Amino acid sequence: MHLLEHHNIELAGKEAVVVGRSAILGKPMAMMLLNANCTVTICHSRTQDLESHIKRADIVVGAVGVPELIKANWIKAGAVVIDAGFHPTDNGGVGDIELQGVENIASAYTPVPGGVGPMTINTLIRQTVDAAEKSAGLNIG
Repeated sequence: MHLLEHHNIELAGKEAVVVGRSAILGKPMAMMLLNANCTVTICHSRTQDLESHIKRADIVVGAVGVPELIKANWIKAGAVVIDAGFHPTDNGGVGDIELQGVENIASAYTPVPGGVGPMTINTLIRQTVDAAEKSAGLNIG
């Protein structure tokens, strides 16, 4: 969500598809997008005709844990693509979304590696500092 906010991605009224239903990523992301006034569909590795869901999405979140399950040619022109997966390979790693070709289709996308992972670490560090300041009674803001 910080990435979307930072890049001024308009969310209200958009159709978002979150592929993944985990309690720590898929479901919370779906709820945050819903709270940002997106229409949200939650899919998973056993969703029938996953391709049709992806093709209509303005925002696609890959959080399913299956390497390159979501194909680049399923992505709607101009969609925002967020790949939260990481699967090590001999060449570094791949995500849940086949990113080769996405740069020519999407209006914005997160690379793998180097996209969501570093933002997750940044957010955890920021929350730790905020908690420490609050615990110490500091009001740094």
